[in-house]
Amino acid sequence: MTKSRAKALVTDDSHCLTPRQIEILTRIRDGRRKDGYSPTLQEMADEMGISKITVFEHVEALLRKGLLRRRSNKARSLELTASARLPDERPTLLPLVGRIAAGRPIEAIESPESLDLESVFSSRFSVGVLEVTGDSMIDEQIRDGDLVIYEKRSNARNGDTVVALIEGEEATLKKFYREKNRIRLQPANPKYQPIYVTDVEVQGVVIGVIRRY
Repeated sequence: MTKSRAKALVTDDSHCLTPRQIEILTRIRDGRRKDGYSPTLQEMADEMGISKITVFEHVEALLRKGLLRRRSNKARSLELTASARLPDERPTLLPLVGRIAAGRPIEAIESPESLDLESVFSSRFSVGVLEVTGDSMIDEQIRDGDLVIYEKRSNARNGDTVVALIEGEEATLKKFYREKNRIRLQPANPKYQPIYVTDVEVQGVVIGVIRRY
């Protein structure tokens, strides 16, 4: 893990870790997975380009925080405890293995990247998720059973897909258009007619869709 990708991490026990400590935890975890034992302090120091004493100080801090343990009088016995959580182990972090054509075929090339759903749907607003029922937004590729991710905000621009509350009771997912003396909530399915209102409470604006098969 590079410094640029290692961000401060707050674990379940509210201990804040530095990027260097995250890197040490990651190297110990990866070493045990690959070799069955942890790297030595000197090996980590050489790989990270720092002194052995610096690695020792970080390891001791991690032991005190309860994120590492080691067996006494046994070499290469460092291992992560159940309290340790690393950024690349978040359930929202998925492997991005390459690209695939939906038109003309292309050469499949795998790439060692990750897709972080938290960053994809990050927003300066609070974010919510709703499950869609019905097919009124089918032409926007929003289907029955899909999950829509929306920013919780009350302002919308023409053309936004919004979560709208009509007359304080009925919630609907529609395209938002402000007209001269009214607001048009436009479905994306020719089977349904637009909804015209003079006032509507916009509860959010859709920023993404997740579909499960």
